[in-house]
Amino acid sequence: MQKKDPFLAFRFAEFRYYMAANFLFTVAFLIQEVIIGYQLYKLTGDPKSIAFVGLSYALPFMGLSLLGGHLADKLSKKKILLLSVSGIAACSLTLFFVSKNLTDAASARSLQYVIYAVVAATGGFYAFFSPTASSLKPLLVPRHAYENAATWGSAGWQTGTIVGPGVSGFIYSLGGFSNTILVVIGLFGLVFFFLLLIRDRRVENPEAGNILQKVKEGIAFVGRTRMLLYSISLDLFAVLFGGVVAILSVFAHDILKVGPEWLGVLRAAPSVGAVLTLFVLTRTTVMDKAWRNMLLAVAGFGVATIVFALSKNLWLSIVALFFTGAFDAVSVVIRHTILQLVVPDEMRGRVGAVNGIFLSASNELGAFESGMAASWLGTVRSVVAGGMLSLAIVSVVWWKSRDLFEVDLRA
Repeated sequence: MQKKDPFLAFRFAEFRYYMAANFLFTVAFLIQEVIIGYQLYKLTGDPKSIAFVGLSYALPFMGLSLLGGHLADKLSKKKILLLSVSGIAACSLTLFFVSKNLTDAASARSLQYVIYAVVAATGGFYAFFSPTASSLKPLLVPRHAYENAATWGSAGWQTGTIVGPGVSGFIYSLGGFSNTILVVIGLFGLVFFFLLLIRDRRVENPEAGNILQKVKEGIAFVGRTRMLLYSISLDLFAVLFGGVVAILSVFAHDILKVGPEWLGVLRAAPSVGAVLTLFVLTRTTVMDKAWRNMLLAVAGFGVATIVFALSKNLWLSIVALFFTGAFDAVSVVIRHTILQLVVPDEMRGRVGAVNGIFLSASNELGAFESGMAASWLGTVRSVVAGGMLSLAIVSVVWWKSRDLFEVDLRA
């Protein structure tokens, strides 16, 4: 592995603003996600209630993402981002006012349905935010800084997933559900401020065509680019079946028997592992044997998931989650660098939307799958089965993509 400038992307001011916005957005989003999951399980005692949060978010996000990607390639990226953040903050504000006015036990139970509606609206706004943000990042740095930008972009997100869940339980314990949502709204306000500091970007697309043709172009590009298609498909199925984040509330409450403070620590553990790994990757490269490294990382993710499922010790569970994040960090950097290297500027929004749909299917539909599987099979058995399926999927992809092992993406 060759040495490189670990802070290369940070030499560019607008990338620094982007990183600040990315970090704060992630903190706000994850605080809200963690306390929603805990509040729902506290109200219902049923893991299926958590499963439907993922479904409520995923359906509007997946339904609108391709439109969001098309608009990101056509319109002002800055305006789309500002409007999207404003809409997401408005959703949180609605949740704050509703939860603040629910006082008795019967009305509090109705909060469950308000949460589903707010999560669905948030997913709709994020369908425009996500492909626009992903298409903007490569325009903030030159091509030779793409891998470093991908690494730091992932590090910013992962650091946010440490801070957000890590403080969520404590804020919830001190201020309750509605006041924690108020903190989230304030953080979204800071995101809006940092996005204002970034110059507007609009990439001219000389090719004519209506929205359906443009969307088809993005899908077709992913389909014919094998490394891109395999990488996002691998992430889809590995996380879809092997993810445990959505049901950490169940593990914390029923198996490890800890409170919301330790739930925040468990939720942050994968991100700690990821951030430490990403700091290493800012000084080295994994792109010389990128495909082999990615497959090994996803296999490691599956093994660590199985260890977590079988553990009844809090500290072993934290360590296992730490390694799921460490292995995932390697695959994320490789996948994001591939996205930046092979996609033309005028198509980044649409390809980012396709990638976002895959990610939503893995994370949000994975949350639905995790909750339902835990309800049907039992919490531990469902996660063990998911980890084993992840390993099986890696084996199949390894066999089908051996010709990609020698591809060097360092250039």
